[in-house]
Amino acid sequence: MRSRSNSGVRLDYYQRIVHRLILAHQEPVTGLFPASNVNSHAWIRDNVYCILAVWGLSMAYKKIADQDEDRAKCYELEQSCVKLMRGLLMAMMNQKDKVEKFKMTQSPYDSLHAKYSSKNGLPVVGDNEWGHLQIDAVSLYLLILAQMTASGLQIVFSLDEVSFIQNLVFYIESAYSIPDYGIWERGDKTNHGEPELNASSIGMAKAALEAMNELDLFGARGGPASVIHVLADEAHKCQAVLQSMLPRESNSKELDSGLLCVIGFPAFAVDDAQLIHNTKDAILSRLQGKYGCKRFLRDGYRTPKEDPSRLYYERWELRMFENIECEWPLFYCYLILFHAFQSDKRSVQEYADRLEKIMVRSEDGILLVPESYAVPQDLVGFEYQKPGSQAREVVGRCPFLWGQSLFILGRLLQEVSMKFLFVISIILYNLKNIQGFLAVGELDPLNRRLGAQKKPDVVVQVVIIAEDNEIRDKLAEHDLHVQTIAEVAPIEVQPARVLSHLYTYLGRNRKLGLSGRKSRDVGILSTSKLYSLKDRIFAFTPQHIDYEEYYTTRDPDLLASNFTTNLAFLTNNWRHMLGRPTITLMATHYMLDQDKIPLAMIQTMRKLKSGYINGTRVMLGSLKDFLNTSAITDLSFLGSTEDGYPDRLHPDVQTYLDEHLLRSFSNRSTMNLRGGQLRPRTLRRRMSCKGAIKKTRSINVDSDNLGMEGPSPLTERRLSSIVPPPWLQPNKQSHVSVFATTPEEGPSSPRQLGHELSVRENIYPVDPHNSTRSAIDRRSEFVRQQEITVPKILIQRHRADTNFADTEVEELIAMLRETENLEEQGDILQYLVDTQGLDFNTAGLGFKNKSDDSANANNAAAELDQAFMDEVVLELAAGGGAASGTGAGAGAGAGATCATGADDQQAKHKPAISLPTVIIDAATIPAALSSEPDNANTSHTSGSSSSGSNINSNPPLENNNDSSQSEGMLEEGRVVTVRDLLKGLYEKACQQKLWGLVRHTAGMLGKRVEDLAKAVTDLLVRQKQVTVGMPPNNEHTITAPLPEGELRQLIHDAYGDDESTAMLTQELMVYLAMFIRTEPQLFHEMLRLRVGLIIQVMAKELSRTLNCDGEAASEHLLNLSPFEMKNLLYHILSGKEFAVSSVARGNLSIVSCKSSRVSKKSQIGLGDPEGEDALIATIDDRQGQWLRRRRLDGALNRVPRDFYSRVWTVLEKCQGLAIEGRVLQQSLTQEMTPGELKFALEVETALNQIPQPEYRQLVVEALMVLTLVTEHNMVPTLGGIIYVEHLVHKANQLFLEDQRKVQGDATLCCAKIKDGKEQQQAASGMLLCGGAAYICQHLYDSAPSGSYGTMTYMSRAVALVLDCVPKHGEMECAIS
Repeated sequence: MRSRSNSGVRLDYYQRIVHRLILAHQEPVTGLFPASNVNSHAWIRDNVYCILAVWGLSMAYKKIADQDEDRAKCYELEQSCVKLMRGLLMAMMNQKDKVEKFKMTQSPYDSLHAKYSSKNGLPVVGDNEWGHLQIDAVSLYLLILAQMTASGLQIVFSLDEVSFIQNLVFYIESAYSIPDYGIWERGDKTNHGEPELNASSIGMAKAALEAMNELDLFGARGGPASVIHVLADEAHKCQAVLQSMLPRESNSKELDSGLLCVIGFPAFAVDDAQLIHNTKDAILSRLQGKYGCKRFLRDGYRTPKEDPSRLYYERWELRMFENIECEWPLFYCYLILFHAFQSDKRSVQEYADRLEKIMVRSEDGILLVPESYAVPQDLVGFEYQKPGSQAREVVGRCPFLWGQSLFILGRLLQEVSMKFLFVISIILYNLKNIQGFLAVGELDPLNRRLGAQKKPDVVVQVVIIAEDNEIRDKLAEHDLHVQTIAEVAPIEVQPARVLSHLYTYLGRNRKLGLSGRKSRDVGILSTSKLYSLKDRIFAFTPQHIDYEEYYTTRDPDLLASNFTTNLAFLTNNWRHMLGRPTITLMATHYMLDQDKIPLAMIQTMRKLKSGYINGTRVMLGSLKDFLNTSAITDLSFLGSTEDGYPDRLHPDVQTYLDEHLLRSFSNRSTMNLRGGQLRPRTLRRRMSCKGAIKKTRSINVDSDNLGMEGPSPLTERRLSSIVPPPWLQPNKQSHVSVFATTPEEGPSSPRQLGHELSVRENIYPVDPHNSTRSAIDRRSEFVRQQEITVPKILIQRHRADTNFADTEVEELIAMLRETENLEEQGDILQYLVDTQGLDFNTAGLGFKNKSDDSANANNAAAELDQAFMDEVVLELAAGGGAASGTGAGAGAGAGATCATGADDQQAKHKPAISLPTVIIDAATIPAALSSEPDNANTSHTSGSSSSGSNINSNPPLENNNDSSQSEGMLEEGRVVTVRDLLKGLYEKACQQKLWGLVRHTAGMLGKRVEDLAKAVTDLLVRQKQVTVGMPPNNEHTITAPLPEGELRQLIHDAYGDDESTAMLTQELMVYLAMFIRTEPQLFHEMLRLRVGLIIQVMAKELSRTLNCDGEAASEHLLNLSPFEMKNLLYHILSGKEFAVSSVARGNLSIVSCKSSRVSKKSQIGLGDPEGEDALIATIDDRQGQWLRRRRLDGALNRVPRDFYSRVWTVLEKCQGLAIEGRVLQQSLTQEMTPGELKFALEVETALNQIPQPEYRQLVVEALMVLTLVTEHNMVPTLGGIIYVEHLVHKANQLFLEDQRKVQGDATLCCAKIKDGKEQQQAASGMLLCGGAAYICQHLYDSAPSGSYGTMTYMSRAVALVLDCVPKHGEMECAIS
C-alpha cells in the first residue's frame, strides 16, 4: 500500500467524520436523512444542508485524486449526494398534483409538503396539520440542484423529470407575493399558523430562479429539451421586494439571523454591497451573543419560559422571552462561510475561535455543533437583570446535522492542502491568498458570489420599426430613417402577448398531468431579448405598449416618459444574461396625433440618435445590425417532444403563429356611430339624456375638510351605489326615475352639493366663477334624490325575445346616429347600458309613427308644470344657465335622467301615469343659443348644436314619418350591440384625446389599465397597504395580493357605477407602482396609500392652482391626459410646487414651478380669451403653505422618520394612547417589538380614524412631542391613558390666547370676542375660518418651529395637561 500524503491523511480524517456523523444516518432506500434516531421525518431544508458537507468533501477528493483509492472515495461521496437529491425529487414528484394545483390557487393547503418519511418518501402529516408552505425549502433544493449539476453531478435522468423541475420553477416564481411559513416553519412569530411574506424565502427563490435559468439539467450530455427556462422579470421582482424589505424579515420579525443564508452562502441573493453590509451589521448588533445568534427577537423556542404543552404563544407572553432567547451556534457557521467568501481571513479566524469554544467534544474527540444554548431555569432572573451575563446549557440535538455540515464546509475552506501549498509556493512565492482543500469557486460553480461586484455599463439597443411605408415616410421627414415590418424580414416582430402565449407551452407534460406556465405576464427584461425558433428569429415589443389592452398607450407623452424609464431600468437590472438588451418599438397609426408624429416621440427619437438619453447609453439601429450583440434565447421547448418529434413545432404553436404572423399590428376598423342616412335636423327629441355620465361621479372637492363628508342621507345616494350595474347582475330589475315636476327648491347647502360635485367631461370652455345654478340644475338634483324614494318605472334588464318598440329607445338610437358630439353620444350610451345592458341588440329599432305614442306624448306634455317650463325657457332664451354657455355637449347640469315609457306588461296592470316630458326641437334653436365659443376640443363638425335647445310643451310630430324605414345601428350591413357602439365611441374618444370620456367608456367596457394586479402587488410586497374608495365611509383596504377580477370588483364596489373615478383609481395605482419601483424614496415613512383621498387632494390642488371651484377642478382632473395625471401625482407625492399651463386644444399641462416653461405668474380663468398659451397659476405667497403641506402629508399618511418605534417608547411609559376614540393599549409593547411592522400598522390604523388630513398631522406632531419627553427621560412615567386630541385642542387654546395678546390674524375668526350667535355657531362646530375639527385654520397654517410654531404650543400643552410633568420648580432645558 502506498503511503498517503499529508493532505490525503487530513481528508481521510474528514471523510471518517462525515461518515460517522452524517452518512451513517442516510436511509439506504430513499437516501433521506431522518431528523433524529427517534424521529423518522425528513425535512427538505435540513436534508439539503446535511448533504452539502458530503458534496464539498467529494470535490476536495477530486482535486487531489492521485490514487485510485481517492477516486473511489470521490465517486462514493458524489453518489451519496445524487441519492439524496433524487430521493427528495421522487418524494416531491409523488405530489405533482399539488404542484399543478398550487400554480392556480397559491393556497397553503395545496403546497408541497415540507417533510416526508425518510423510510419511503411518503407524506407524514396532513395538508392542514403542518405549515407546509415553505418556499425557501423548495428554492434551496433547486439552487443546490443547479450548483451540483454545474459541478458535474448527474441528478436528473429523464425529460419527465426535467418537466417537473420546470414546474417547480413556476411553483416558486411568485415567491415575492406569496406569504409562507418561512425558514422556522412558524409564519407569524406567535406561531398561530398565520403565514407572512418572508425576506429569507424571497431571497432564496430569487437565487434559485437565477441559478436555474438556461441550465441544462443533463449537463454536458444534454440538448435543447433538457434546458430550464426562467423569465428574468420574475427573478427581478423577487430582488426588488427583497431589497425593499431588508434588513426586515417579515411583518412580525423585524430582524432574523436566517437572512445570513440570503446575503451570503448559499444564496448570494443581494447585489447591493451596502445592503449586505447593513443587514449583517444589524444582525450582529441585535442578535449576536456568546453562544451564537438568536434566531429573532422574542423567540420563545426552547426557552425556560416556554410552555411546551402548546405550539402557539399568547401575544402578551412574548415580552417574557426578551433577553432570554436561545442562541444558535449554527449562525457562527454561516458567518465563517460568509467571511470566507469575502476573503476576510481575520473574521474567519475570529468566528472559528468563538465556535470552537462552544462546541461539544464527543468521547472520541470529535467536535460537535449543538442545536442551541438556553439560559438555565434558575438563572433567568439574573439574565433579565443583566442580559448576556449567565452561562448557558445545551438544549436540542447534538450534533445538529445542519450546523455540523456547514462547520465541515468551513473547515474544508480553511485547511490548506499541503500538495496545493507546495505547488503554489514554488510558482508564486506568495502564500498570502492560499485556499484550503476547497476553493470558494468550487462551492459556487455558478459564480453567484460575484453578483455584488461592480459591472460595466449596459448599452441598450433600440430598434424602431414603422408599421407601413406611410409611417416610415413621416419619420423620414424628421431625419429619422427606420425600416418597416416587411423590410426587417426574415426577423418577425410580434407584440408581447404572443410571447406570453408561447411561454404557456413551457413545462407541459401529459404523462405527469402538468399544464405549464400559468402567469401571462412578460416584463421588459423578457421582451428585450431576441428569440430563436428553429430557423426563425422573433423580436417582441414591450407589454406596456400593447394598444389593444390599455388606453394609456394612446398618450404619446406617457409612452415617451415610460420608454425613458424602461431604458434606465434595463441599464440597472440587466444581469446574468449574455448579450445586450434590445428594445423593439413599433411606430403605428395609433400613435399619430392629427395625422402627425407626436412631438414627444420625435424628441425622444432624436435623443436616441445622440447615444445618450437621461444618462443611459443607447444605440439606435436595425435588428439585423444587432443580431450578433443581442441576447438570444432558444424557444426549443415548443417542439413536439412528447410525440417523438422534437424537431417539429407543436401543432398548436404552428397554428397560433400562422394566425398571428403580422396580423397583430394590423389596423383595426373603428365603429362608425353615424348611420348611413343622416337624420333630418328637424327631428323632435321627446327626451334628453343630458348628464347621464356625469351623474355617476363621486369625487368631492368643495367640502372644506377632505374626508369629512360623513355618511350621506339615503336620499342623496345614487341608486347605482346600492344596486350593481346591469352587466354585473343580469335578470335584475332596477328603478329608473323620470323627469318629474316638483315644487321649486332653493340653492342646496354645501353638504348636499358635496355629494355630486364633479362635472361631466366638457369639450367646451367652462366659466369656473359662475356659481349660479339653473332651474335644470336644481330640478335634476331633486330627481336624483327621488331615485330611490320615488321609483317611477321598472324596466326589465336584458329582456329577451321582446319587441323593443318603445319610442324612447328608438329615438335614442336616432339621436345617436344624428349627433356628432361625442359627449352626448356617451350620455346616450350610458343610459342604454343602464337600462338595456351592454349586449342589447339594436336590430329593428326604427321610428314607427304610432298614434298611441303621439297621443301619450301630447297628454304627458300637456300636464307639464308650466311654472317650471317658463323658467327653463326664460333661462335658455337668455343664453344663461347650465344648458348654454357653460354646458357641455349634453349639458353640464347635475344630469337629468332619460324619460322612458312603461313596459307593455306593466302598462296593462297599472293605471296610466301621466308624466311631464321635455321636448327638444333641434331645428328651431335660437341663434343666440347656438353660438358657442370656438374651442379646439369641440368634436362635432356640423353646424348643429346640442348645447342649447328650444323646449316646447306641445310639439308637432309629423316629422317622425320619414324614419319609418330605419332599422337600427348598422355597420356594413351588420347589426351591432350597445357594446359595439361603446367600442366605437371609445376609439373616437382616444383619437380626439377626450380623456374623461376615454376613462368612462373604458370602465363601461371593462377594460383594464396596464397590469393592475401586478401594480397592486408591487405596492403590497413593499409593505404598503392600499385603500380604494372615497373616505371615510366607502374605503376598502387591500392587504394581500388579489387576482385581477377580484381587484376590479373591489374597486367597483368602492365607487358604485362611477366608472370614471374607478378607472382613474386603477390608473393611479399603476403610476404609484411605477414610482415605488423607480423612486422608492418618495414612499418613505408611508404605510398606507389611500387612493381615494389622493384623488380628492389632486382635485383640491387643481382647484387651488386654477382658482376654480370643485366642480371645474374635478372635471379638469378627469380630463387630464395620462401623462399629465402621472405628472400631477408625482408633484403631489414629492411635495414640489407646480403650476398649470394651457396647451393645445385646451388641455392642461402640469409644470414644475422651477421649469423654464413657467415664464410669468398670472391668474386667469379657463374661459379667458387669451387661451392656449397662457399660464394658469396662482400667485405664490406664504399664506396657506403650511396648511397645504399638512393636508398633503396627512392625505399621503406620511410621518416623521422612526415615528412608529418612537411611539412604542411613549406607549411603554403610559397606560395607553387614545386617538379619535381608538385606544392603543400598553399591552401592544408586550406583544410587539419597536421596529415591528405589525405595531406600525396598529398605530397607522388608529391615526386613520381621523378623517381630516391636516388634523391628523397635528396629532402626529403631538405624538412627536411626547416622544421627546420620553427620549430625554424627563419623567419616569407618563401616567394613565393620554388623550392625544386633548393635547392638540389645548395647544389650539394656547395659540388663540397668544393671538389675542398680539392681535394676530386669528383675531379675525376664532380669537375674536364672540357674540351670542357666533358662540352658537362655534358650539355646533362651524368655525368662522373653516378650520377642521374645531382647530383654528391659522394654527394649521403655522410653521412647526419658532416661538409661535405648533411644536411650541404642543410642548406647552403637554406640560399643562400631563400630571406627571412638574408644574413648579426649575428643570434643565438643554437645546441641541
